[in-house]
Amino acid sequence: MRVWRRPVNPARRPSESEAAPFASHPNLRSRPPPYLSIALIILGAILLIGYLRIGQDALGSRLSLGWVQDCNMLYLGVIAARPISQSLKIDKAVGDVLCSEEVQRAIPILKAAYGDSMHKVLHVGPDACSTVSRLLIEEESDAWGVEPYDIEDADWKCKRMVQSGLVRVADIKFLLPYRAKSFSLVIVSDALDYLSPKYLNRTIPELARVSSSGLIIFTGYPRNVKAKANRYGNSVKLRSANWWGGYFDHLSLEENEDMTKKFDQAAEKMSHIPHCQIFHLKPYN
Repeated sequence: MRVWRRPVNPARRPSESEAAPFASHPNLRSRPPPYLSIALIILGAILLIGYLRIGQDALGSRLSLGWVQDCNMLYLGVIAARPISQSLKIDKAVGDVLCSEEVQRAIPILKAAYGDSMHKVLHVGPDACSTVSRLLIEEESDAWGVEPYDIEDADWKCKRMVQSGLVRVADIKFLLPYRAKSFSLVIVSDALDYLSPKYLNRTIPELARVSSSGLIIFTGYPRNVKAKANRYGNSVKLRSANWWGGYFDHLSLEENEDMTKKFDQAAEKMSHIPHCQIFHLKPYN
């Protein structure tokens, strides 16, 4: 038996007794219109899509940043498991001269070759603060540095080393602020590649002047004939071993064959493959 609701006359106004139950229900007056709910749903969907897209972009950025950091760590020798050939390929692609980092990798080999001559060392070149710190910690040597470029962006540790006089900022195209034979060894890296022969005639004899036992020069391998620029805007044209050999003869600097042989033997024993050209020179008498 179907029960039908009694039709309501729309013209009939409810009495107070009939209207009171409905008026007392809180949801009837506070219920929002349906289009507001639809708008909120659409807005939530837009925010969700934007969040997902931002998350994907952030993930891509982290992956790209991770790749760049991985390459930098490779140059520092932190990722020892990677083959040397891969490191050389990346170095070719970037075209940077990073022999100052090569100096830090070669400190144990230099110690094996030079022995007690490592007791008082001067490092000349970019990142001198890091190299001096490594020498002080690993080899317990007395070490100083000359930074040939501005260190405005250096960290507070490096600036403190400069303030203490452990590292000096100086233009190596002019006289160095040291007396003759002030150091047993002078190591230079990533600095001579950016100098023309005009300034090399002055700088290399200065480096040899302040050394009592020897001068060690780390320089990049020539990979092309086009001049490049480093981060300081200086152009660089990497030179061959024959070019450097002729230039050392021009400056009356002799190769230290004994130290060269000892260094090569120590490098082979430690499975070290140099990424830079290394020249061992005798000081001036």
